[in-house]
Amino acid sequence: MNRKAVVLLSGGLDSATVLAMVKAQGFEVYALSFDYGQRHRAELDAAAKVARALGAADHRVVKLDLSLFGGSALTDTSIAVPTEGSSGIPVTYVPARNTVLLSVALAWAEVLHAGAIGIGVNAVDYSGYPDCRPEYIAAYETMANLATKTGVEGERLQLLTPLIDLPKSDIIRQGVALGVDYSLTVSCYQADTAGAACGVCDSCRIRHAGFVAAGVADPTRYQAGVTPAAS
Repeated sequence: MNRKAVVLLSGGLDSATVLAMVKAQGFEVYALSFDYGQRHRAELDAAAKVARALGAADHRVVKLDLSLFGGSALTDTSIAVPTEGSSGIPVTYVPARNTVLLSVALAWAEVLHAGAIGIGVNAVDYSGYPDCRPEYIAAYETMANLATKTGVEGERLQLLTPLIDLPKSDIIRQGVALGVDYSLTVSCYQADTAGAACGVCDSCRIRHAGFVAAGVADPTRYQAGVTPAAS
């Protein structure tokens, strides 16, 4: 396998950990972020800092405005970000996001002749998104190897999902062991322009609970007066 890997890097905790884990596996990592019409740009600033800190060979940001369609609290400001858990698929699900983003990553991987794409999907501590399930990842990998010139010519591409079965606490422990500086990351769905977290959205609650369970001090910068909520 070619030892290059494209890693989807949102600027959040999970994607930063994946980048560190894939690099530790011996890959030369190429970080890929998206300006997709999300509520804030703070996570893109965080992604740039993480890519530099973890030694990515290159970091590209693709502008792809999914807010043209909306349909999610993350891309449509008329839909409120929930602060309490709910049943079913939450409104923070962005329609087909992983499929769209992975397809762009696949294009870059093919140009690079990269043998892998890393993505921080998780089927344990997650919000019920259908494009984070193992069966989705397996199906996408099959499609990727059918749909590309490199795949047809025998350069098999693998989707790396090292977090898929890990609780958030284990993700954090592994990231700390690999030197990930989580103070650089932004996971909040509605962070302010400086990247300070709201402390009450689903992502904030899961993140904070992970640090508590891991026995690691939470380095997240919260907005003034905010006490992070329990998950």
